[in-house]
Amino acid sequence: MVDSGVMANTSARMLRLLSLLQTHRYWPGAELADRLEVSPRTLRRDVERLRDLGYPVDANRGAAGGYQLQAGAAVPPLLLDDDEAVAIAVGLRTSAAGAVAGFEEISVRALAKVIQLLPPRLRRRIDALQAVTAPGVFGGGPTLDAEVLTTLALACRGEERLRFGYAAREGEVSARHVEPHRLVSLGRRWYLIVWDLDRADWRSFRVDRLTDPAATGARFRPRELPGGDPVTWLRSRIAAIPTRHDVSIVLHCPAEQVRGAVGHWGVVEPLPAGQGAGTEGASCRLRMSVDDLGWPVMVLGVLGVPFTIESPPELRDRARAAGETLLRGTA
Repeated sequence: MVDSGVMANTSARMLRLLSLLQTHRYWPGAELADRLEVSPRTLRRDVERLRDLGYPVDANRGAAGGYQLQAGAAVPPLLLDDDEAVAIAVGLRTSAAGAVAGFEEISVRALAKVIQLLPPRLRRRIDALQAVTAPGVFGGGPTLDAEVLTTLALACRGEERLRFGYAAREGEVSARHVEPHRLVSLGRRWYLIVWDLDRADWRSFRVDRLTDPAATGARFRPRELPGGDPVTWLRSRIAAIPTRHDVSIVLHCPAEQVRGAVGHWGVVEPLPAGQGAGTEGASCRLRMSVDDLGWPVMVLGVLGVPFTIESPPELRDRARAAGETLLRGTA
């Protein structure tokens, strides 16, 4: 009789093995066995089990041998046909662009896994579809190349160093050599958090200003990000930029209604009863840090509820001008 605990451990180890194979193009056998804390013989048996399940794993024999998961094969265990695989990849690209608030980062991670296993003919179909379609993403963030996002996501997952060009806010262009830590979607934009090897410090880069990212093949051991949480760290860095606008607006409606419109791009705080007269007396305060006041003006227009702008003063002028423009159009 087979021990159920042994079976569970074996299954968990094989899932871990599959995850690692999907992370890197090539794994030296000794390194892979060390990660899984098993002997080379056990590793070979696990690889054979994956092959029996339909996963195409290549092996190089010898002292310097290793393993890699083939690109361009079918996608077990989903067993997708061509049309289904294309539909999933296109849907993930659209979601990664922000069409579904809160799913951007998850979509990029999933897209990176799917793209790795698609054959070139299906990748061409996906690229062709993407070239002639334009997802309607609320908020009007910059258009990004899904291939760039996938390259960055794979480098983060694979703990592989990157080189890319970067255009700073002032227009200065520089070459960067980094250890990528995490991709973060925040405020209608994507950011890459890295350890900058040339500057020996943590940095964040807007992905829409990044060009020609290329993995170097050199792996690294991840460092610990100060504070641990990438989103909190990024928010603090962005808030320190003096040219950004700190927005505070009291809206006379329930906090849930505002959260549904802004998602994770702002912080919404319910206000005590009596501080505003809206639906059932509910009101809330919306706080945002933005570099374009057009974004909060758009939020106000979409919500269509009474509001009071607390800061910055320039937002009042911007909202007033937008209202006057709309009124002229209806005259």
